[in-house]
Amino acid sequence: MSTTRLSSKGQVIIPKPMRTSHHWEVGQELIVEDVGDGILLKPKAPFLETTISDVASCLKREGKSKSLDDMEAAIKQGIKDKYL
Repeated sequence: MSTTRLSSKGQVIIPKPMRTSHHWEVGQELIVEDVGDGILLKPKAPFLETTISDVASCLKREGKSKSLDDMEAAIKQGIKDKYL
């Protein structure tokens, strides 16, 4: 367990081993939650959380639908083109 101090400006330094283990770099935004006898710091997500129904409309495609066999053949061809 590490300890730190609260500065006169209300700032707290998060010990380097903790910043490193959580991959927090300079400028990382954190969410601060009151948990009764302390606080919880969580990284702020770079994007708003969405559900599949929020984004499904952007997946529209025009034209005839592809069959599973067509998709598998395209994947196999892509692998051949990249690795063979």
